Amino acid sequence: MKPIAIFRHTLNEGAGYFATYLDRRGIPWRLVRIDEGDAVPRDPQLFSGLVFMGGPMSVNDDLPWIAPVLELIRAGVAADVPVLGHCLGGQLMAKALGGVVTRNAIKEIGWGEVHVQGHAEAESWFHHVRPSFLSFHWHGETFSLPPGSQRVLSNAHCENQAFAIGKHLAMQCHIEMTREIVDSWCATGVREIERSTSPAVQVVDAIKFDLERRLADLHRAADGVYECWTRGLAA
Repeated sequence: MKPIAIFRHTLNEGAGYFATYLDRRGIPWRLVRIDEGDAVPRDPQLFSGLVFMGGPMSVNDDLPWIAPVLELIRAGVAADVPVLGHCLGGQLMAKALGGVVTRNAIKEIGWGEVHVQGHAEAESWFHHVRPSFLSFHWHGETFSLPPGSQRVLSNAHCENQAFAIGKHLAMQCHIEMTREIVDSWCATGVREIERSTSPAVQVVDAIKFDLERRLADLHRAADGVYECWTRGLAA
């Protein structure tokens, strides 16, 4: 089986629980370290799937790797190679496929409920957690829905929490969290949290409250999503 390409855009936003899921099932994967200058592959068919993780930058920034990543996403969708995006990764998918990325009405940091939309496409991805589940968030921007996509998750602070197009899924929220990632983000982002006046930004103590149980629940939600996505992997 060809490996899944996982794109890391910054050191502390790696594959997280997604890597744990793949390793448990013996699915090969390769990390593309954009933050260390790895070249963006041109041919999506070298991989069974393409997965884009998060990052603090904007897809609207003038960064040299963004244009080739957008082109790779478009080529992957055209070649029927499944694409999956987490937060920044979801925004990259949205922009590549004809959506736009803009500032969200408010910043969202911490744990927050997301709601599964009431249609068949949403059910196919999130039937195991309907009608809602607690996910993790850390974003100040949001994406619009690209042509041909369907909104599959939403919440009170961000209307488009996820969209799907066939076997491709883009999420604004983070289902890949681990304790190590939560601890790292809280340490590096504490000033951002303290300076924020958004009602959707939680303090560090609230983020870490009952963390093991929340992560266990999130991993069960992620298992179902990742299982659905990996069923479509290219041969």
